[in-house]
Amino acid sequence: MAARRAVSRWAWRLFRREWRQQLLVLALVTVAVSTTILGSAVATNNPPPANSGFGTAQDAATFSGADPHLSAQIASLHHRFGRVDVIADETLRIPGSAGTYELRAQEPHGAFGQPMLDLLSGRYPVAASEVALSPVLASQLGLSTGQVWHQGGKARTVVGIVQNPQSLLDEFALVRPGQLPTPSQVTVLFDAPGLPPGTIGPNVSTPASVANNNSLNPETISLAVLTLGMILIALVAVGGFTVLAQRRLRSLGMLASIGATDRNVGQVVRANGLVVGIAGAVLGSVLGFAAWLLYRPSLEQSAHHLIGAWALPWPVVTAAIVLAIVATYLAAARPARSVTKIPIVAALSGRPAPPRQIHRSAAPGIVFLVIAFLLLGYSGGTNGGAGSGGSLELVLGLVALIPAVILLAPFCLTLLARLGRRAPVAIRLALRDLARYRARSGSALAAASIGVMIAVIVAVLAQSRYADILDPAGPNLAPNQLLVWTNLGNPSTGPTTSQVAAMTKSADSIAAGIGAQYVIPLEMTGADGSANLEHNGSGRPWTGSVYVATPQLLKDFGITPSQINPKADVLTSLPGLSGISNMSVQWCSEFGTVKTTTGGSGSTISSSPCLAGGGIHNPVIQEIGALPSGVHAPNTVITEYAIKKFGLENEFSVQGWLIQTAQPLTAAQVHDAQSAAAAAGNVSIESRNDEPTSAELVNWATAAGIAIALCILAMSVGLIRSETASDLRTLAATGASSLTRRTITAATAGALGLLGGVLGTFAGYVGVIGWLRDNSLNGGISALGNVPVSNLLVLLIGTPIAAAAIAWLLAGREPAAMAHQPIE
Repeated sequence: MAARRAVSRWAWRLFRREWRQQLLVLALVTVAVSTTILGSAVATNNPPPANSGFGTAQDAATFSGADPHLSAQIASLHHRFGRVDVIADETLRIPGSAGTYELRAQEPHGAFGQPMLDLLSGRYPVAASEVALSPVLASQLGLSTGQVWHQGGKARTVVGIVQNPQSLLDEFALVRPGQLPTPSQVTVLFDAPGLPPGTIGPNVSTPASVANNNSLNPETISLAVLTLGMILIALVAVGGFTVLAQRRLRSLGMLASIGATDRNVGQVVRANGLVVGIAGAVLGSVLGFAAWLLYRPSLEQSAHHLIGAWALPWPVVTAAIVLAIVATYLAAARPARSVTKIPIVAALSGRPAPPRQIHRSAAPGIVFLVIAFLLLGYSGGTNGGAGSGGSLELVLGLVALIPAVILLAPFCLTLLARLGRRAPVAIRLALRDLARYRARSGSALAAASIGVMIAVIVAVLAQSRYADILDPAGPNLAPNQLLVWTNLGNPSTGPTTSQVAAMTKSADSIAAGIGAQYVIPLEMTGADGSANLEHNGSGRPWTGSVYVATPQLLKDFGITPSQINPKADVLTSLPGLSGISNMSVQWCSEFGTVKTTTGGSGSTISSSPCLAGGGIHNPVIQEIGALPSGVHAPNTVITEYAIKKFGLENEFSVQGWLIQTAQPLTAAQVHDAQSAAAAAGNVSIESRNDEPTSAELVNWATAAGIAIALCILAMSVGLIRSETASDLRTLAATGASSLTRRTITAATAGALGLLGGVLGTFAGYVGVIGWLRDNSLNGGISALGNVPVSNLLVLLIGTPIAAAAIAWLLAGREPAAMAHQPIE
């Protein structure tokens, strides 16, 4: 124990003296811990809290307001479990907007619902003629405390401003209980300790049952990302601790010469790894918690609920601290074992034993690749783990890719050295050193490859997901577009002519207020139904309404009649839609007796009464890129040629208007449009949402993969070149120029970048192909046709070029001319 204490104190002194040499590993651990704390806190607090909608209750029963046995069911719960808290809601539309709000009847001081109400100003309503509004709803209605709110033929005085602390996005108007004779939904809060929800009733839930619906919760995702990050840090830290042990070799030899055992000598290196891990964990915890306190107010606004200062995912925080210490300790364990095998005399001379020639086989890495491929294939065969099967295999398949890359990295270095035997001498020396010092270069290559692999998987799957036209994703509209929807009309007969004229006038007024370039009416075929484009084959079932390709719509988007195939039934801007089989165009009434038909895959499809003849099977679909591409924009239209087939030339009805401006709309313009729609009362506004585009996701993944690879390569190249510093001094003494030294360093960085890009891309494609090959829901292997080629080329070519260029610029300083180890 006395020897251990002495060695530990010495290791601590060495760390204090040489902390600059370990700054990169220390910074990596610090950043990993701090970002984990902040990221996991944001991820776990971003969704509503576990008791959102439950207050202090342990159970909640939800009933339809139209249930004839509602009173009896509430009385039964009260009789069985004692106290209950009844909350009634009626859903209403916000004037001038496509959004809705809740007219809520709730007792502010109820038995369980108190955490769901927070009084911001004024007071709670106590009379039938009083109401309290949420801040957002009060702003949209233009009301404040003391003013009168007219709704549904009733006048209520606004007596307070309230909010739901568990959901700041909850827009509601609070009235006294008993003020909603026909609510849309009734929620009964109660406590049923020890009873599973299923034994009470089919409409009963608990916070635990709601949370269990998400198999991959934010804490699980945070732990998975943390574990992967610590693996990368451990791979990089192995090289750092190895070089550090090399620098201390003569000191360690002196320690062994005065009687220290191999265990004592190894403890110096292991204790250094432990100190680095503890220091990084402490610094990361302090920085992470400080960042959390600074970001918490902004998160409350974006997450739309109040968050406590100590509302951290403590299991994830604890795991981050523990894994940081364990990762650095294990990273130092391998160099600790290696340094004890060097003879004392060799250690005292400062010359390490020459690297042993170890012939690594690629077989173990290939075995792990095959295992990952099979596991991911099984998960993909269950449609990506949807439902109860495939989730575990998905996680295990991704985990198996990591040891596959680690085991293949040394083999790739040896192979590259063999291929470079005829290269110029400077490049040949660099490739030889990479193969000789695989303890450092192999771990660096594995870490860089894993970073590239993650970027490739994210980029390819994101591109494939957005390219799935049967499950559209992305922004609903372009930045310069607004949708104006109709609010009036009898649902069985459609709006009258005078109502359409009034709504058209409102849409034109809104367009004039924001300086619109075009106002395009969006028409569908029929007052009580529309033409639908259906997919009944294998893969995702899909049904989507299509607008009519009116002459004005085609003209405003710059489409001339000569561009349209005279036999085309449907025009679309969705790439690839024309090549999908088992498509059909149906025109069905929205009302009437349900009819059952059989689709192309043998599945049963229920639909409303359709035209005789079953519509148009396998219609002629023409792709025209001039049509808009937003998910809710008129990206698919039915031609006049197809309308004549149905005989529906006089069966058009206006569903809304697309307003397009010359420049992207500002927030003020959107607000003015909503205010104008609210004043009109017969239309509502839909503006662009904040969904990212596929290019944004793919570009961010590519940039992150390159950044990770370059950071790892920067440290690893420095470690490898520092270990061969004596060779560089010898080259300089024999007349090697700065150009030669720069070439050696640039070749080292470029070779690692090239191998990292190739190995990471290969491993990523193995995972993606394995997951997609039997995944019919996500398009199967054909989804790989939507590959972001330019981004992959940036990863494959840009990473080695950037690494070589940076290394070339930073290298070249002439070392000391002496070829021996300098005396400390």
